Amino acid sequence: MKIEKLTENKIRIILKKEDFKDTSIDVQKLLLTTPESQSLFLEILNRAKKEVNFDTDGHKLLIEASFQNEDAFIFTITKYLECANTFKLTPGKVLKIRKKNQISNKSYSIYQFNDFEDFCNFCNFINKNNNINLKNIFKTSVLYLYNNTYYLVIDGINISNNSLNSFHSILLEFSSFLTFTKNFKFKLKEHGKVIIKNNAINTGIKYFATK
Repeated sequence: MKIEKLTENKIRIILKKEDFKDTSIDVQKLLLTTPESQSLFLEILNRAKKEVNFDTDGHKLLIEASFQNEDAFIFTITKYLECANTFKLTPGKVLKIRKKNQISNKSYSIYQFNDFEDFCNFCNFINKNNNINLKNIFKTSVLYLYNNTYYLVIDGINISNNSLNSFHSILLEFSSFLTFTKNFKFKLKEHGKVIIKNNAINTGIKYFATK
């Protein structure tokens, strides 16, 4: 089991089949609301508290889950203020599980960040990932501010790039991928405030990533 602290309110956990040798639950059953899976989640949260100081006491939680392959399971846990369609672990802890969105086959994508800090954290994280060459994934990226929300518009996406899914998954650790229409893309250009015009991700890496 590997626990990574992405932000003060978000961690990522990677589980492999060998992590379940001493339990009766397998990776596929982890999302089920069984006593065994809930007990395992509580054990993971206690370990995260000890290892990376991620304290969830009194917080509601949002969990986003995805399978990397047949042997590995990845999910992120975010401290969450409001949630719906949840199931309870213990009093004071509420959990919502959401499967990862698959990236669109369009030539552009729009990602929504809650705040500028999340965008900076993404730039810092992607900068440390040596397996992804941004030049071969997309042509341009622009960061907008619209209605107090930050939107990253990525154009010229190479949908055949082998690193695209990994790039998309990393983005989802810090932002939300929603199905926006072309009209919304034009609305951002017309009414949004341009924060970083050209090569937003590379510019963010240059100025905000940890050296």
